[in-house]
Amino acid sequence: MGQKETILILDFGSQYTQLIARKIREHGVYSEIHPHTFPLERVKAMAPKGIVLSGGPTSVYDDGAPDVEDALFDLGVPMLGVCYGLQLMSRKLGGVVSPAEDREYGKATVRVVGKSAILQGVSEETTVWMSHGDLVEKPPEGAVTVGVSDNSPHAVVADEANKRYGLQFHPEVAHTPEGKTILRNFLFDVCGCAGDWTPASFVEETIETVRAQAPEGNVILGLSGGVDSTVAAGLLERAFGERLHCIHVDNGLMRLNESAQIVEEMRRSFPEMRLRFVDASKNFLRALEGVVDPEEKRKIIGKEFIDAFDREAEKIPDVRYLAQGTLYPDVIESVSVKGKSHTIKSHHNVGGLPETMKLELIEPLRELFKDEVRRVGRDLGAPESLIGRHPFPGPGLGVRVLGEITEERLEALRRADDVYIRAIKDAGIYDEIWQAFAVLLPVRTVGVMGDARTYENVIALRAVVSSDGMTADWYRHDHEFLADVSNKIINSVKGVNRVVYDVSSKPPSTIEWE
Repeated sequence: MGQKETILILDFGSQYTQLIARKIREHGVYSEIHPHTFPLERVKAMAPKGIVLSGGPTSVYDDGAPDVEDALFDLGVPMLGVCYGLQLMSRKLGGVVSPAEDREYGKATVRVVGKSAILQGVSEETTVWMSHGDLVEKPPEGAVTVGVSDNSPHAVVADEANKRYGLQFHPEVAHTPEGKTILRNFLFDVCGCAGDWTPASFVEETIETVRAQAPEGNVILGLSGGVDSTVAAGLLERAFGERLHCIHVDNGLMRLNESAQIVEEMRRSFPEMRLRFVDASKNFLRALEGVVDPEEKRKIIGKEFIDAFDREAEKIPDVRYLAQGTLYPDVIESVSVKGKSHTIKSHHNVGGLPETMKLELIEPLRELFKDEVRRVGRDLGAPESLIGRHPFPGPGLGVRVLGEITEERLEALRRADDVYIRAIKDAGIYDEIWQAFAVLLPVRTVGVMGDARTYENVIALRAVVSSDGMTADWYRHDHEFLADVSNKIINSVKGVNRVVYDVSSKPPSTIEWE
């Protein structure tokens, strides 16, 4: 890849580090994330336009707390510290950090008390998202306080001479409405970025990268029919042509009639694409028999996928690579890829691959968020019917049938989910929702149907709005809509006598139940 203006993000383990990168890219500025241990010489070689110090789950005064080299602050590069990043900057540059008497988690109000390039265009009182148990008692030498909150006397600090700024809150999350303005100020007014990075440039650079990664031999891609694998297929077909072989595996955990619909639509939309269909449902369900732990489910499903690919790869000459549509949220919620980010759950794309896998991995979308993937897909000319689909988890209904997975329980969930999604589409609200689905709970409840007592299953409905999947709020369905859907599910799905609606946001909940 050629030289381009870059914002370097040093990761101290925050779950939102990749979200900072995503928000920066929304402004047309390329960003790269590296661990806080990233060598100083490599920082110099990168010549970043600016440096962001991320948040993190630890305290700066703990033994072994994540740190950076002192000389980082002597490079003369504009710097923005976020939460832990501000506290580290303060501690390294003559300030004082201590445990807070009153911790701040969630929404807070910051009052602007001074002028700064970082706060241009920000309201005098602005809502922000706090997440910290420590506070800055004294800001870094040379910095002045330009923003305060009830529990943070130095919520925003600015050293205009050295172009160093610190925020005690998270500007990257949707819960900080003016965070976009703050980041824009840093990128353009402070760092002097041009903002010329685009999805088109990502496509060109990624094609160059994957061609270098796989100069010869064939590539197979697990094509689920969702947004991620569809865009990955379009991108890799442009890179490899006939060397790419797409495989759709029916794992028995798909939605109602989904596999047949996917194969038909993909062959119609991409007539030149090499697509194989594999029915491995019996193998998956046999391996999952009696398993109730969600992490074990994910690992089993991951292993079965690889086994299916290995078997199919034997039918294709010279297969050397397995491509996946892994995204940033998959990575950040699964493993500590860069820095010390805390694990929330494993994902079959990144958490279930065996060490002895025969094929090398290619993950062209690994550094993108869902909305960026959709933009890339449109740039590639992928059909909107595929690009606009709601996300569907790699383990499929395996993580939506809570508890033991049986064909009977899967069938009940498939039919309930189908009723729900069809109702959403009929109401014209499908595109308003980031993700909607049904969950079969591992409990039974008493009911009365036809004057007889029943003891049957509970279906939970879930719908959220989001821009990236990192944070999400529950969708406010009309009450009459929910009543109608509940009635249809109970009347048409055998074995269900109760329907509930999930009104939890992320955080603190995740979007999926498992």
